[in-house]
Amino acid sequence: MNSSERIDNLLNGKPVDRKPVVPLIMRYAAKLIGKPYSEYCRDYRVLVSADMKSWEILQYDMLSPISDAFREAYDFGEKVEFPYDGIPYCKDFLIKEYSDISKIKIPEQRSSERMLDRIKAVELFKEEVGDEVPILGWVEGALAEACDLRGVQTTMMDVYDNPQFLFELLEIITRVEIEFAKEQIKAGATFIGIGESVGSLVSAKTYREFALPYMKRIISEIHKMKAKARLHICGNITHILELIPETDADIVDLDWMVSIKEAREKFGPDICITGNFDPVAVLLEGTPDDIKRHIEEEEKEGGDKYMICPGCEVPPDTPLENMLAFCPGRQ
Repeated sequence: MNSSERIDNLLNGKPVDRKPVVPLIMRYAAKLIGKPYSEYCRDYRVLVSADMKSWEILQYDMLSPISDAFREAYDFGEKVEFPYDGIPYCKDFLIKEYSDISKIKIPEQRSSERMLDRIKAVELFKEEVGDEVPILGWVEGALAEACDLRGVQTTMMDVYDNPQFLFELLEIITRVEIEFAKEQIKAGATFIGIGESVGSLVSAKTYREFALPYMKRIISEIHKMKAKARLHICGNITHILELIPETDADIVDLDWMVSIKEAREKFGPDICITGNFDPVAVLLEGTPDDIKRHIEEEEKEGGDKYMICPGCEVPPDTPLENMLAFCPGRQ
């Protein structure tokens, strides 16, 4: 059974030979081939080369061109810094004043710089693995992207001070994210991940009003393209678990501080859960036996529709023996 068959069977309630393993491999892969993270983020050929090397060693079940949260922001016109071997960040937000919304450039997907780089990564992954391994494209959720363009604190103030402005910004972003998702699906992605880490920072009321409607629209368009959606919200989202099924996401990543048992009770049997052992305390600093014990416990709580994954990104210094402990394809 190859990876595509394994994941397709699990999502459709059919037998699988083992639970799929779907980690988010980024800095780990770059370090594996000795490349600075700035090159990994800016050159799809480096990213694909690194991820393919990692996949050849570990044989997990999903490949992805995810690298950082600032691809769309960069192509909107924001100034993004690329530390030599660090994570990209923004020093100067694009939208400081309400009038700055006019500064937003609506990027053409196929003539953009960083979004096109991700699309090309999907295409190259497709050339490498064909239909045997699912490719997970990636976009930002609308509220998360608003925070990338304006800053988290300022965006949260907009919720109260000028919600109409924020709605206008979210509308622009949503249209771009939908097109970005569609281009990655055309390039060969069969899944689209959606990052919305700010969801763990806002109240359920704010999430329902300023994040959920736009997330639903993005996922609806992904489904129209015959692809599936994987929702990733870093942090503790216990307070919004009841809202997650309304997104219609096919797969939901849970960070380590969220109870899989409680999530399953709130989600029902149809949503696939991934997670959620601690990527630092367990994966990086634990032993192979620690990892296997956590996975056994989480498989029981996750039920039939469960896939193995740390709570968030694999730390770059994770020992190989720990990686092998949760990647049974090489065992």
